[in-house]
Amino acid sequence: MPDDAAARAAAEARAAAEEESAFSHPAVDPDVTVSYGEDPDQVIDFYAPRGEGAPGGVLAPLVVVLHGGAWRAPYDRRHVTPFADFLARRGFAVANVEYRRGGASIPVQGKAVDAVAGGGGVGPGVGGDAGPVAGADVGPGVGAGVGPVAGRWPETFDDVAAAMDALPGLVRESLPQADPRRMVVTGHSAGGHLALWAAARHLLPADAAWRTGRPAPLRGVVALAPIADFTVAEKLDVCGGACRQLLGGEEGFAARLPYADPALLLPTGIATTLVQGRTDTVVPQAVAEAYADAAAKAGEVVGLTLLEDVGHFPLIDPAADACAVVAEEIAQLAW
Repeated sequence: MPDDAAARAAAEARAAAEEESAFSHPAVDPDVTVSYGEDPDQVIDFYAPRGEGAPGGVLAPLVVVLHGGAWRAPYDRRHVTPFADFLARRGFAVANVEYRRGGASIPVQGKAVDAVAGGGGVGPGVGGDAGPVAGADVGPGVGAGVGPVAGRWPETFDDVAAAMDALPGLVRESLPQADPRRMVVTGHSAGGHLALWAAARHLLPADAAWRTGRPAPLRGVVALAPIADFTVAEKLDVCGGACRQLLGGEEGFAARLPYADPALLLPTGIATTLVQGRTDTVVPQAVAEAYADAAAKAGEVVGLTLLEDVGHFPLIDPAADACAVVAEEIAQLAW
């Protein structure tokens, strides 16, 4: 086997092992689930701080988690519940946000839906299976298949905006151990995009329904392997054209980019750190670097933590050292 082929095989094997580890943990039920709207997907799971990290007599910082899965319907918040529990055991109060994702099916050149979901049926949250999310990329494959559309316009953005606006009141009612004045937003992959976007709503075009009059009251954002620059992500075909799908296809992409692309919504004035694995093949390092470069050009310093020999999934895997790094990055902003 040539050296380059051997290297590719080794990289694929490592990525597969990382994915298997991340999704080997059973889902963890929340302490309470609350609604922020009437749709079944407009809910937030709350996890109270616990374990040795829980502060005695002090309100805990609130970490808002926005899950990934290429904004596609099969991939819901259940697959990050072990990560939410990990943070709660570190002493954080956690809000795991659900939002509406793409639900229709479209013909794609790629794998069929059951294969897209990692061979585990239609994906996380169905039958309690927190199965792999990697297949969400429905990238080029053999033969024609059917895959879920990435996101809904404008509902995906409606929901994230509504959840963020409702959180302070919901926390006071349902998670009294949390201090909403010390809030950090984190998100993985597509959820990393939503975390960056949620922190930049005050920079949206004036006609955007989600625009706020001032920056969000956040201590910071920790975006994990985020789809942070849509133009670069599309050039790299990240998640099988998910950015283009999210914005409504070719016609909607250019027109809606100013309303959705975090790399165009800078500087936010909010402390931001990106955590990225150098061997990530799902959302490559170049996407995070493009966002950091755009921030620098806008006069803002964005932290970029690059982890050696780490791919896409260890960032949300409680068994991985990378997950502990994520918790430390959050703690630096929250406390």
